[in-house]
Amino acid sequence: MSAGFRHHNLLGIADLNREDVNQILDAAELFIEVSRRPVRKVPTLRGKTVINMFFEASTRTRTSFELAGKRLSADVVNISSSGSSVSKGESLLDTCKTLEAMRPDLVVIRHAASGAPHFVAQHIGCSVINGGDGAHEHPTQALLDAFAIRKAFGTLSGLKVAIIGDITHSRVARSNAALLKLFGSEVRFCAPRTLMPSHAETLDAKVFHALRSAISGADVIMLLRLQKERLEGPLVPSLREYARHFGVSQKHLELGSSRAIVMHPGPMNRGVEIHTALADSERSVILDQVEAGVAVRMAVLYLLAKEVRAQTATQAASDAG
Repeated sequence: MSAGFRHHNLLGIADLNREDVNQILDAAELFIEVSRRPVRKVPTLRGKTVINMFFEASTRTRTSFELAGKRLSADVVNISSSGSSVSKGESLLDTCKTLEAMRPDLVVIRHAASGAPHFVAQHIGCSVINGGDGAHEHPTQALLDAFAIRKAFGTLSGLKVAIIGDITHSRVARSNAALLKLFGSEVRFCAPRTLMPSHAETLDAKVFHALRSAISGADVIMLLRLQKERLEGPLVPSLREYARHFGVSQKHLELGSSRAIVMHPGPMNRGVEIHTALADSERSVILDQVEAGVAVRMAVLYLLAKEVRAQTATQAASDAG
């Protein structure tokens, strides 16, 4: 399939280059075909163990990682904070050390604290995948978004991408901006001033506070939900007021390029950041993103497990010598 992958972990897009991204997306192209077969399973990771540790609520990411592991024939164990010893006061480090003693091959972690996956990777030997950490990064979401964009346009280069919504609290916005920067596409952030980080320009994105200006000529219009679980204080007057100024409807597509597509990482707040008719329109690739999620995560699991196998074989040869 693919040549050797040079990474032991996947913690953020910042660690990847264009070759890495293309390697993951090319592998996902093959795995998406597996997901469309009558029998959606291959023996690729038979004998490998994947532990999904989700300390934040999730439907799409958790389910797609579980499906990805199972479709690769791995043994998959799912752990949530409510069902783990963390709820009894155990530290994240002790939880990870306990799990490592059970000899998993890959650990996927989603955590409310930015940097949690990096902390875990420093203290355990198996491969660690960041399933979303605080308002920091969500690398596999950016990769699946890239897969959907590449499918629509045939490239990730030379595009204008408008990301609209709660930028301050969005790990999706940060990871997408980092990935698209690698390919030379233009990223635009659009949000009320209260939901735009002061350092937005350092993320290599153009900053807009007017929706029409941000969408003008855009090839990709990506909507983000208001993350009410992360909001502190009245950052927006009301959902109705937000929808009035930043909610995107079909009429806004006329401002974009003739080939503009609409994306959303989910879950959607219909009638707030996106109108229902637009979400369900032919220009929407939201369900394509969901399908891509399983294939991309299969690719990530495969490539990291392949790296683990190579590393183990090298170590065994060294020990034998």
